Amino acid sequence: MARVSRVPARVSQVSAPVTALGPGRRLGVWFQGCALACPGCMSRHTWDPAGGRELTADRFAELWRQALADGVDGLTVSGGEPLEQPAALAELLAAADRERRSAGVEADLLVYTGWELADATADPATADALARADAVITGRYLAGQPTDLVWRGSANQRIVPLSALGERRYAPHLERRTDRPDLQVRVTDGELRIIGVPRPGDLGRIERELRERGVTVRETTWRP
Repeated sequence: MARVSRVPARVSQVSAPVTALGPGRRLGVWFQGCALACPGCMSRHTWDPAGGRELTADRFAELWRQALADGVDGLTVSGGEPLEQPAALAELLAAADRERRSAGVEADLLVYTGWELADATADPATADALARADAVITGRYLAGQPTDLVWRGSANQRIVPLSALGERRYAPHLERRTDRPDLQVRVTDGELRIIGVPRPGDLGRIERELRERGVTVRETTWRP
């Protein structure tokens, strides 16, 4: 009998391999919709809950299965704010867990959220959504608190391992710093996408360098 996805996720994009949001090569899923609307956010296009497209758990399982076969090390769920769709996130992570177990692959499941962990675990729906995550990166983006902590945009954000696999994968990175953020740049259908956590000034610098090379940027997702 075919499995039926009851609660499709609303997502902005799915991409692989992602190397700038967690250890190794990863599948990235960006949820659509964010009421936090942090000033300085580079992904304003993910704020509108009506934007993006639907992604069922069954379709996600196909993409994840192929990514595992291609050798990815983990899944990163970002946004937007994934915890604004707790039922969909729970289904997606349950599907990810089933597929990795079936494939016999040790691939971790990482979730970015602007919520603090205490708030997320105090709510039964969001606690259930994170039940299969191996680690979370918590805390709102605060533009006034820049950091060189790896995979984080501001100094208040924390990596929190939630499982034995999460401890093994993320313990070495809890306080790890980097001289230069790891950013990926992809061009698809006339759109340039930047994946990663840039430092203050990086996006403007990239825009200027593109302009110097004759590339016209009509609009950006990091400005109102």
